[in-house]
Amino acid sequence: MTEAAGSLSHDELVAAMTGGMARSDLPAFEGSERLRPDGRPRPEFRARLRRIPDTHNALTVVATLAAAVALVAAVIALDHWLATALAVPVMGIVMLRMFILHHEAAHRLLFSNRLANDVVGVNILGWLPFGTGTHHYRRGHVNHHRDEFGPKEPDFLLYSFYPVPRDSMRRKLLRDLFGISGYRIVKPRFIGLVRPRFLLLSLRFLAGQALVLGAFWVAGRPWLYPVLWVLPYFTYYQVVNRLRAIAEHGGMTRTPDRRNTTHHVRQSAAARLFLVPYHVGYHLAHHVDSGVPARNLPKLQQALEEDGYLPAGAIWPSYRSLWQALVRPEPEPEPAGTA
Repeated sequence: MTEAAGSLSHDELVAAMTGGMARSDLPAFEGSERLRPDGRPRPEFRARLRRIPDTHNALTVVATLAAAVALVAAVIALDHWLATALAVPVMGIVMLRMFILHHEAAHRLLFSNRLANDVVGVNILGWLPFGTGTHHYRRGHVNHHRDEFGPKEPDFLLYSFYPVPRDSMRRKLLRDLFGISGYRIVKPRFIGLVRPRFLLLSLRFLAGQALVLGAFWVAGRPWLYPVLWVLPYFTYYQVVNRLRAIAEHGGMTRTPDRRNTTHHVRQSAAARLFLVPYHVGYHLAHHVDSGVPARNLPKLQQALEEDGYLPAGAIWPSYRSLWQALVRPEPEPEPAGTA
């Protein structure tokens, strides 16, 4: 942030940097038989929604990890440059799915057994795809849910200033695509090697990548580690992660009314496959009650719409329509000869 921004209070920063996509026409919601006035489910409905589907989640974790292994095996078997090139974005999709499962575990919703939840969702899924396998993400993410756009919001700048000029959006996506964003994310892990306070985190990070490299080595293709693991994370994953994140909170603001902190977008099959797997696209419902497992978020979202909490006019019909709105229209050129 600039020096001028640093002299402002947080409320002043919120007023200056957020709210470009917030709505002023939302009707008051008085609550319903299923929902409180703030949209949270009432106790009986909430109890049904909060049941964690352990078996389903276990199968999902196994399938996600197996997909990564199968993809590498297919590339090795085909032994063709085109197969390798096509596998890069696919591995990016798999990494996105690993992160979404890690996010679910950060909410302690992956498994009802706390040990299984943390070992599988935090220590493994939060470790292998360029993480540290610790609760560092969970602790920061709590602040994101407790007070969106608040003083401790970890992603305040990520969501700010929208809608942005087209050139600004282009620069952001190019930084993601060409690895600059990924470099900025992993750089602290290497700096931490010479800073005692962060040494353990850095060593855990490097140990995870050594393990993944070792797996490629055992498979007889160590050169595939930079191609099928590093490259997808530094390119495709960064692009889709930004597109997903700004579709969740871009241009919204700090308010107790979560309809103005979080977007809701109609979920298409393509979006669920490439961008928002495992129901993470039901993000408004997730922020209304972050204790509801992802598998049950569609039920909560349905109630939010049916009971009148979220009017149809506040729902984006597609991600494309929202992304277009997040880009500020180019100013019309002045006619020739005007002053």
